Amino acid sequence: MKAIVYSEYGGPDVLKLTEIEKPIPGDNDILIKNYASSVNYGDLLARRFKEVTPAEFNMPSFFWFIAKLSFGLKKPKNPLLGSEFAGEVEKTGKNVTEFKEGDPVFGYLGQKMGAYAEYICMAAKDCVALKPSNMNYKEAATIPMGTVMAINLLQKAGITSGQKILVNGASGSIGSAAMQIARHFGAEVSGVCGTARTEFVRALGADHVIDYSKEDFTQNGQSYDLIFDILGKSSFAKCKNSLKENGIYLSVSFKAEKLLQMFWTSIRGGKKVLCLLAPGAKKDLLKIKELIEAGKIKTHMDKIFSMQQAAEAHRYVEDGQKKGNIVLSIADNV
Repeated sequence: MKAIVYSEYGGPDVLKLTEIEKPIPGDNDILIKNYASSVNYGDLLARRFKEVTPAEFNMPSFFWFIAKLSFGLKKPKNPLLGSEFAGEVEKTGKNVTEFKEGDPVFGYLGQKMGAYAEYICMAAKDCVALKPSNMNYKEAATIPMGTVMAINLLQKAGITSGQKILVNGASGSIGSAAMQIARHFGAEVSGVCGTARTEFVRALGADHVIDYSKEDFTQNGQSYDLIFDILGKSSFAKCKNSLKENGIYLSVSFKAEKLLQMFWTSIRGGKKVLCLLAPGAKKDLLKIKELIEAGKIKTHMDKIFSMQQAAEAHRYVEDGQKKGNIVLSIADNV
């Protein structure tokens, strides 16, 4: 089968289109003919992980060390990138009853990755579900990662109707999903992004759009029940005065300092810090499918790249040009 592989860490040009062995499903697995994947921050990070320092890594140093061992110290252990996908079930293991051949599916592979290939093999119990009926394969391939992260984190943070929520980093996969899911729960949502992406964030339904190059949301006099901070773009110290009396600063990526703040604020009461991880669970993906089919979540594709253009796709995202989701088309005829 064709796949985009990287045998060394580095820039976009380390990505090569080549032939590798097609996977064989076990008794509890499904073999998926993959039609589309996406290009996300995690793909870029994994591709250049040799040069990623503990300071740049958006988690405590212990997690950086674990990631180093997982990805490979000198060269990649897993030559395939791509964490989300959409395709069609080609074969099922003898113990699989949830899916059948021909089922359209979408899903999230997590750090195992592997979606930059024509075929994917995964356990049927993992984060995979029938594709939403109102999305095509390319649209569905941009959905799983951000949405399963966002819905899990928002529910853990206790989101309720009527809250005022600010999403800092609203144009990324998790941020754009968090805005839409928060609005589904009845929250009033403000999205923070750069100038080039304000229209994209507005189109996703944000009640208020804040261009960080023109306005500092921590200085505008507004207060929020929840500040959802993506990739550690701000801090509790900066956001504290923008939180309501019992407001929550939720950090999706966090260093050890924020873990200490979470412990301290949980004891002290009042405004608090939450540092949470989302597992990428199947139950969350099934809920996302329902919300998509109910018209509550949509996606916006900026550009579609072929497998041969994988390096170009990575370069486009890395240069900060994207204004929406970037699709990697694995099968051009769907």
